[in-house]
Amino acid sequence: MVRALSHWELLKLGGAEVILVIAGLLVLLLDLGWMRGEPRRHRMLIAALLSGVGCLAAALWAWQGGVYGRALEGVLVVDEGSQLVKLVLLLMALATVGLSVQSRFTRHVGEYHALLLFGVVGMMLMVSTENILMLFVALEIASLSLYILTAFNEENPRADEAALKYFLFGGVAAAFLLFGLSLLYGLTGTLDLRLMGSVLAERGVDPGVAAALTLVMVGFGFKVAAVPFHLWAPDAYVGAPTPVAALIGSGSKVAAFYLLGKVLLAGFHGVAGSAAWRELASGWALVLAVMATASLVLGNLAAIAQGRLKRLLAYSAIGHAGYMLVGTMALADPEQARRGFAFVVFYAATYGLTTIGAFGAAQALEQAGESDSLEAMGGLHRRAPFLSFCLMIFLLSLAGVPPLVGFAGKFFLFGGALGTGGGFGVVWLVALAIGMSAVALYYYLRVLKRVYVAEAAETASPLPLPLSVAIVLAVLAALVLALGLQPGLLVEPLLQAATLPLGG
Repeated sequence: MVRALSHWELLKLGGAEVILVIAGLLVLLLDLGWMRGEPRRHRMLIAALLSGVGCLAAALWAWQGGVYGRALEGVLVVDEGSQLVKLVLLLMALATVGLSVQSRFTRHVGEYHALLLFGVVGMMLMVSTENILMLFVALEIASLSLYILTAFNEENPRADEAALKYFLFGGVAAAFLLFGLSLLYGLTGTLDLRLMGSVLAERGVDPGVAAALTLVMVGFGFKVAAVPFHLWAPDAYVGAPTPVAALIGSGSKVAAFYLLGKVLLAGFHGVAGSAAWRELASGWALVLAVMATASLVLGNLAAIAQGRLKRLLAYSAIGHAGYMLVGTMALADPEQARRGFAFVVFYAATYGLTTIGAFGAAQALEQAGESDSLEAMGGLHRRAPFLSFCLMIFLLSLAGVPPLVGFAGKFFLFGGALGTGGGFGVVWLVALAIGMSAVALYYYLRVLKRVYVAEAAETASPLPLPLSVAIVLAVLAALVLALGLQPGLLVEPLLQAATLPLGG
């Protein structure tokens, strides 16, 4: 018989999330109650300090270790893997707060920071559950916060349109996901992913299971911006405040892919099917392989035609979702599943940190009154040498150029996928991903050509770099380089965590 946990033990398991909720409520209370008459700059600074302290306190709680357990039939599951991913999410949240310190895009400072923290709470709950009902609730907490945050950019007239598109597509995807989860509950009689996995393994891929799998994959496809569920992404990335776009492209992807991996390993391990060459079989592997192929091709080819940095990063994010979906192919092989899961999480985490850095460069341009169009970035290295150097680090890492972390991520990701299925396996998919990486290198180099080779306009003046943005860029660039030189700093803990039974 499983011992029921006390209230104190439950509080310890969810301590990091509780700390963030308290911090969000405190920021909201102070801004609405005592700081409403203060200048916006002071309000943003104090709210950012409180949010940053909340993130650090939550990270300290998660870092202390030893607070592991499984409560309420998988509603709350805390293990080494989930705590490590929470630390990554909190680092991303801290970087997002840093990018927001000197921003002027909204008057609703308390609401902005509270929603940002609540969104991160949703992402943390996503990585800490193995219950399909809690899975849906956590996804909606994160999604609803991001929908509202997307509309906070008062300086961009297209923000409302972008938020509405994001919300409408998200609502439809949530309906698909909820229908799929409801069908799975009806087929298996349980909300616990582990028990569900045992039942599905006995049933196999019958019509009911196939329908449920398809609906669930639609929901996850929207969350990770995979084709054909990507249409919201370009508008949301461009219309949202740049720090919010950075969080959407980083933390949201990390949480979604970690949750997807747990769902595939714990719940759907018996209905994986196959996407191996000449050995195609019905299951989630085949669905994800189709989505990966479409995302790789459309995301990378569409990015070539973009003339603005944020829109280029949006289509690039679709391509990177394709790379991560290629990595999930390893989860279909029982012998490679755990390692493949660790490599997908490593790639998602390092991609997220790099993406925040790239959006941070766009934020610096916006705060200086500059455009993020590629034409306007001509000769940027003469006007802002440090900013240009950091942007080069981030873009080359996204392209997978050694010795940066993007190269290590793709090396592990593709290596894990190549060991799947025996024979030719999914070599065809990995070959496509490598080919699209060459395409990605081309459009990233287009940006760097404008920055380092093209001449600046005669009227161009030195570009000021806000201190908070400079600190965030410096820390993220150092992490990208350090993890590229020593990927084991993150890979080894992930592999160690992945060898544990899911849920600890």
